Amino acid sequence: MKELDDTKAPLFEHLVELRKRLLICIAVIVVAFFACYYFARPIFAFLVQPLKDAGQDRVIYTDVFEAFWVQVKVALFAALMICFPVIATQMWRFVAPGLYAREKRAVLPFLLMTPIFFGGGAAFAYYLAMPWALHFLLGFEGDIGGVSQEALPGVGNYLSFVTRFLFGFGVAFLLPILLMLLERAGLVTAAQLAAKRRYAIVGAFAIAAVLTPPDAISQLMLAVPLWMLYESSIIAIRLTHWRSARQQAPATGE
Repeated sequence: MKELDDTKAPLFEHLVELRKRLLICIAVIVVAFFACYYFARPIFAFLVQPLKDAGQDRVIYTDVFEAFWVQVKVALFAALMICFPVIATQMWRFVAPGLYAREKRAVLPFLLMTPIFFGGGAAFAYYLAMPWALHFLLGFEGDIGGVSQEALPGVGNYLSFVTRFLFGFGVAFLLPILLMLLERAGLVTAAQLAAKRRYAIVGAFAIAAVLTPPDAISQLMLAVPLWMLYESSIIAIRLTHWRSARQQAPATGE
């Protein structure tokens, strides 16, 4: 059995292979886009549900083309979310021939877990973080010095708000996979991660400030789970080494 695939192909063949994988990704995204555009209104209705649950039953658009472009953006966003596993698979098929068999065995489980963690982060954002953030942000409505202050969210602004939340939380929840891959590659250790805990907490708040709207509630809703995921990564790495040591102990007689 060959430990390493035959990768002594000329650069041109690698470029042809890359072109093939990119064309497959583009074709799948285009097909998914038109399918999602047909269902753009129901998809957007699903996305505005947290806003409705927060007590806001109206969205507006002030530009003639704004509602149309929102449907296009909704379809594109949904297509990218749906096609993410296909894109990841095509990337894997392009990279895999250049990896050793043991490297494939180490990387493949994490690749399979990526959509699960991303989906978990997006679900956390939709069902927990967004409702809390919207209740807080819409709480500024009311009478101010005899002047009525009312929230009238624009469809474009609200879509940007939703996509930032879903994408930001989805990417952030990939942190355990990234840290475990770095540990497998020998770039970090569990002890080093534990020693840098203070910097990780600061980094979690910095990432939350970039990926979420500029309010304290939204940033806390992302920063705290990020810190918990960081700690869980350290525990998972230590458990992995403990299991490996137990499995090797009978072979060494210890």
